[in-house]
Amino acid sequence: MKRRAIIFDLDGTLLDTLQDLGEAMNAVLDEHNFPGHPVSDYRFFVGEGMEDLVRKVLPEQEKGNEALIEKMVEKMRKEYCRRWSRHSRPYPGVPEMLERLEGCALPKAVLSNKPHHFVEEMVKKLLGTWSFAVVQGALPGIPLKPDPAAALEIAREMKIPPGEIILAGDSGIDMQTAESAGMYGAGVLWGFRDADELLAAGARTLLSHPRELFELFK
Repeated sequence: MKRRAIIFDLDGTLLDTLQDLGEAMNAVLDEHNFPGHPVSDYRFFVGEGMEDLVRKVLPEQEKGNEALIEKMVEKMRKEYCRRWSRHSRPYPGVPEMLERLEGCALPKAVLSNKPHHFVEEMVKKLLGTWSFAVVQGALPGIPLKPDPAAALEIAREMKIPPGEIILAGDSGIDMQTAESAGMYGAGVLWGFRDADELLAAGARTLLSHPRELFELFK
C-alpha cells in the first residue's frame, strides 16, 4: 500500500528534549527534598504524559500520594515553561528530512503526549521553518497515546486513510499507537528508547537516521 503522509512523535523523535525535561523535573524534586535522577535516566521516564512522569520519579512510598502528585505536576509545568528551550534542539538530520518532505509535498503532523501548549510553542520555535497539517499535544477529553483516538482524528483531518500513514516515534507507546490505529509504525533509533522496546511493541521497521524515512515512501 502506498504511504502518503506521516505523523511524528515530538520528544525523542524530532527534538532532543531530554536535558531540559530532566533538569526541570530534578528542580521540582529538589524543592520537595526528594532525590533527583541522572538526566540520562529520564529517557525511561518520559513519554506517557506529565502526571506519569512525576509518578515515576517519586520515591516508592510517595507514588500513591495523589495530592502531592497533583501539586508537583503543576510545579513541573511552571518549571518546564522556564527551561524548555535552553538545550532542546532538532536531532541531526531532522531539519534536512523535514525540508525534503516539504519538497515532496508529503503531509506531516505532530502528535505528542506532552501538554498541548508546550507542543505548539516548541514546534513554532524549533520547527517553525516547516509546515505541519496538524500539531497536537495532550488535550482535555482526548486520551493519550497509546490510545489511537488522536492519531485517527489526525488521519481524518488530513483526509488520508490510516493504512496510508506512517507513525514515526522512539518509544513502544508510539508503536502501540500505530498498530492500534492501523498505521505503519516506524521506530526511530536516535531517540530515547532502544530497538528491543520498539520491536516488542510492534514496530514494522527501524530507522537509524532520518534520511532512511524516504525509503518507506517508495
